[in-house]
Amino acid sequence: MRKIAVIGGGAAGMACAVLLARANNEVVLLERGDHLGRKLSATGNGQGNVTNLDMGAAHYFSHDPARVGAVLARFSAEDAIAFLSSMGGVFLPDARGRVYPAGRQASAVTDLFRHELSRLGVEVILGARVEKIDDRGGFFVHWNGNSLAADAVVLAAGGRATESFGTDGTAYALAEAFGHSVTPLSPVLVQLKCDPALVRGLKGIRVDCALRVLRGSKERFAGRGDVLFTEGGVSGDLVFRASSYAETGDVLMIDLLPDVQSSALMRLFARGRGEEDLLCVVPNGLARVVWRRTGGDAAKLAALLKGFPLPVTGTYGFARAQATRGGIPLSETGEGLESKFRRGLYFAGEILDVDGECGGYNLHWAFASAHAVAEALA
Repeated sequence: MRKIAVIGGGAAGMACAVLLARANNEVVLLERGDHLGRKLSATGNGQGNVTNLDMGAAHYFSHDPARVGAVLARFSAEDAIAFLSSMGGVFLPDARGRVYPAGRQASAVTDLFRHELSRLGVEVILGARVEKIDDRGGFFVHWNGNSLAADAVVLAAGGRATESFGTDGTAYALAEAFGHSVTPLSPVLVQLKCDPALVRGLKGIRVDCALRVLRGSKERFAGRGDVLFTEGGVSGDLVFRASSYAETGDVLMIDLLPDVQSSALMRLFARGRGEEDLLCVVPNGLARVVWRRTGGDAAKLAALLKGFPLPVTGTYGFARAQATRGGIPLSETGEGLESKFRRGLYFAGEILDVDGECGGYNLHWAFASAHAVAEALA
């Protein structure tokens, strides 16, 4: 029986540990925090969006999309649902294909993993901040003055996003010690910043709208959903999706009334009743802002409501991001995501140079990459 050390108790690490233990390996799962699956328990606004029926490499960002596609081809959305269901629970898609546990509780998904790990006899070591992996014929993993020997190691310690969950980017150094590189890192699935003067007075207002990301004359993204105005920018489901495409200098063009034609707005404002014309059109706080900005001119009012421009000045950073762009290049891994520089060293999850759109894609990559590793080690 082989002894395999899995470093990182997030979605990828737990999935990998379960699959390896089911294949009769001795598995030790090391997590630096005091709980397993802290980030998983918060996913999908706490509801647990675990995968998406519309699965494919087109929903991912990587320097090696062909390799991403190859991993996904061996682990579909249906495979993810079957894997999760094998531990218990019911998983169902919504109208947009996003798959959730029927109870809509992400922490319950984490509990499924914890119970399965316990049932399989996986040794879980919490508070284990791995400092070094020695390579002396076999692997020797060191943490907090302790060490263990292993025949193989799976690095599933996450990226830099949401440092409060223990993913601060320090795990990349464990891979770099074996000669691996790390592509440039940036936060994604994150709130976007703009000039605070452009959103002054709008904090807390949420609107159902259409949004485009423009880079010059080129459209980088278009979607429909919620936008929440913040003190210095915008948040909400639609903004998180757009953040995967937006860069500093791009312009967010927001259609605040996507179901209303400009001509209908012009007819409404032509009555000339002043700011009263905006009642029941947009929230009152937003009405005051657009009225002041246009001086009440009917054509300008209609134009601003159909195209509210916000130049992007940055993001709220890794601390608030849900995912990391960049990581260990897939080109430095071979079959089963094994290191090309050291046999027996594998990678899974967000530590790799792969991130997905909002909608269950990042969790699916965690499970799919864990499956690829477990399949190779089997």
